[in-house]
Amino acid sequence: MTFSLAIVGRPNVGKSTLFNRLVGKRLALVSDEPGVTRDFREGEGKIGDIRFAVIDTAGIGASMETSFGARMQAMTERALEISDACLFLVDARAGILAADRTIADLVRKKAKRVVLAANKSEGRAGDEGFAEAFELGLGEPIGISAEHGEGMGELYASLLPFSRQFESEFGQTETDVQIESGTKFADSASESGQPVKIALIGRPNAGKSTLINRILGEERLLTGSEAGLTRDSISVLIEWNGSPIRIFDTAGMRKRSKVQGKLERLSVADGLRSVRFAEVAVILLDSGEPFLLQDLRLADLAEREGRAVVVAVNKWDLVRDRKKILESLRTEFEQSLPQLRGAPLVPVSAKTGFGLNELHGAIREAWRIWNFRLSTGPLNRWLAAMIDAHPPPAPGGKRIRLRYISQVNARPPGFVIMCSRPRNLPKSYLRYLANGLREEFGLRGTPLRFFLRSQEEQNPYAKSR
Repeated sequence: MTFSLAIVGRPNVGKSTLFNRLVGKRLALVSDEPGVTRDFREGEGKIGDIRFAVIDTAGIGASMETSFGARMQAMTERALEISDACLFLVDARAGILAADRTIADLVRKKAKRVVLAANKSEGRAGDEGFAEAFELGLGEPIGISAEHGEGMGELYASLLPFSRQFESEFGQTETDVQIESGTKFADSASESGQPVKIALIGRPNAGKSTLINRILGEERLLTGSEAGLTRDSISVLIEWNGSPIRIFDTAGMRKRSKVQGKLERLSVADGLRSVRFAEVAVILLDSGEPFLLQDLRLADLAEREGRAVVVAVNKWDLVRDRKKILESLRTEFEQSLPQLRGAPLVPVSAKTGFGLNELHGAIREAWRIWNFRLSTGPLNRWLAAMIDAHPPPAPGGKRIRLRYISQVNARPPGFVIMCSRPRNLPKSYLRYLANGLREEFGLRGTPLRFFLRSQEEQNPYAKSR
């Protein structure tokens, strides 16, 4: 068990830059614009031989007087409460401002242990601000540069007592997994021994963060009526109905022509990266405006990336003629994206919690199908029946012979078909085979990949005979 460290401070003092340096990856979005970070994000930090959970938090400033700012401060206070230590970051070049003194009062009340660090201390420009940091009454500050990596040795020396104390009090275990809501569980509930990775994607204001908060049972992510609150792709590790699941909350994705500014482009790119790392993509729709073109594009993106797809229709508590609308949505989805025919479509309400058990079951089933493997014997008997029912076309009067099929990988399922003249086999016939596979073996809703090979490709000496 390792200790947890929350990084707090004013906006734009370099908290996310330091977070990225401690975790060794560019996980948090970094920009010159203040207030980029809104939710708190956790990662596995490391300095030398010290390992710890590090938390990046939203900046606390003058905007905290607004409703939106107050919600951000509440998230930061929550991070202080669940962390074992606090790294209070100030800007050595700007000096100590009134907001720094306010935060100092907050960490005295909320934090269990405090380390004071003056960032941007490289060169002489930060000497005056570094000296002013003594006025906060939080002990001797550490001069660091998160961008250039200076002062990491001093930070190591300050964190070393925390690490030794936790090792002596709790011991060191490797089986516990830190849940980002502040509790722990043993990661052994999924069949693979690893948590199922889920990316929750959709248009802005579809209710993604609210849905995750409902699953968690606490206000872990920042929510509100304002569109575009989420910027970073925040991952949360939870135990949902006995299953370990890592769920990624992503920024709302508008169509490309409406994306404006560097920050929104970074947020969308971060969300797309989450889809590539996920195993199951949950497309969250707004029941008031279901299946707009952007929703279909997101579902198509998930299919092209080879992710299992589950469609969730949010705000179902506002729908009246539910049965009729649900059937209409299923028909529209299968007509618009036939390559995902049979993907589960689950009505939910993030506000009331309606449909969450069904959503969990659909995700687990989609993940199971995505990992499914078929033996060669049943596959070839199925292929023979499909050919008898509908033989391949004969372009130019020359028949295309399908000799045999074999599954070569899963996640998603991929099949090699040995045939003559593979380049001449129409895509329509591959769709016929894909639909047959889904129906015969229950592979509904998961992407399928076909790789056509000829005997000549397998035998490099065939043409020389």
